[in-house]
Parts: sequence; structure tokens; C-alpha cells
Amino acid sequence: LCVFSSLQLVSLLLIGIAAWGIGFGLISSFRVVGVVIAVGVFLFFIALVGLIGAVKHHQVLLFFYMIILLLVFIVQFSVSCACLALNEEQQSELLEVGWSNTNSARTDIERNLNCCGFRVFYVNETCAADCLRTLHCRPCAPIMEEYSGMVLRFVGGIGLFFSFTEILGVWLTYRYRNQKDPRANPSAFI
Repeated sequence: LCVFSSLQLVSLLLIGIAAWGIGFGLISSFRVVGVVIAVGVFLFFIALVGLIGAVKHHQVLLFFYMIILLLVFIVQFSVSCACLALNEEQQSELLEVGWSNTNSARTDIERNLNCCGFRVFYVNETCAADCLRTLHCRPCAPIMEEYSGMVLRFVGGIGLFFSFTEILGVWLTYRYRNQKDPRANPSAFI
């Protein structure tokens, strides 16, 4: 049951962090928040399926829980390893692609980090930062690069930790899926 609890904890953390980001005005992109909340709700329902399957000794639910949890493990492990493997040059390229492809994230970054432009700020561009009033704005790229390595290591480490709890859940589900219900008739075959 502790594996189900850890999956529920991850799902509730995702939903809570997304709600916190919107509540404090850190994120205004509803697409990003919607994806994070959808992943959290999906993980919560998967944990619920596993919990019901374990309590009821329902082999079909446990089988689907095991398969879906294995797929979640593969995706989460891959993303975590990718976060940990990015070097500074790749991080910089990734930040530049993200900067140029989305306006809402650009506005959020400029407002929260108090910077304008990616590498250079041109006066005819719009900027959401308060530093624009004094015209002494720093470019956003150095500030983002300073934090990106730390954030990627943190996210990768947390992702690896929870991915190993998920593979433990897959193994435990596989190991105990075919056990008989102790409350059932002892001569009955499941």
C-alpha cells in the first residue's frame, strides 16, 4: 500500500504545485498548468485503480495497474535521466527555443525575474518587467541559465527517486497479483 501512497503523493504534489503557481501569479499559461494538472489527475486515478485492485484482490485491475505503472516508470525515468544529462550548452539551446516559441512564458519570466529580452533587449520590444521604467534591465538568458542547471538537477533527482518507487510497485504488483483473497473460500481458485 505504500507504493500506492507514494503515487498518490506525487499526483497531489503535481496538482498542488500547479494550483500554487496560478494562485501566486507565477504562471499564467493555462496550457502548461492544464498539462500538469492532467498528469496529476491521471496518476491519482492510476493509484486509485491499484489501491482498489489490491484491496479487492482484483487481478485484472492489478494487471492494468502494473502495465500502466511500468509505462509511467519508463517515461519518468527517461525524462529524469535527460534532465540530469543536459550540459550547459544544451540547456542554453533549450531555453532559447522555449523563449522564442511562447509568448506567455516569456511574459511570466520577464515579470518574475525582472529582466527584458533574451540575450539583448531592443527598445521597440514589449517587456513586462518593472525594470523597464528605469531602462536598466538585464537580459533574461544569464538569469535563466543560472537557475536552469539547479532546477534540472532537482527535478531529475526527484524524478529518479519516484521512478524507483514505481518500479518497486511494478515488482510488488507482479509478485503478489496472483495471491488468493484470505477472506475467500479456501477451496476456491482465483
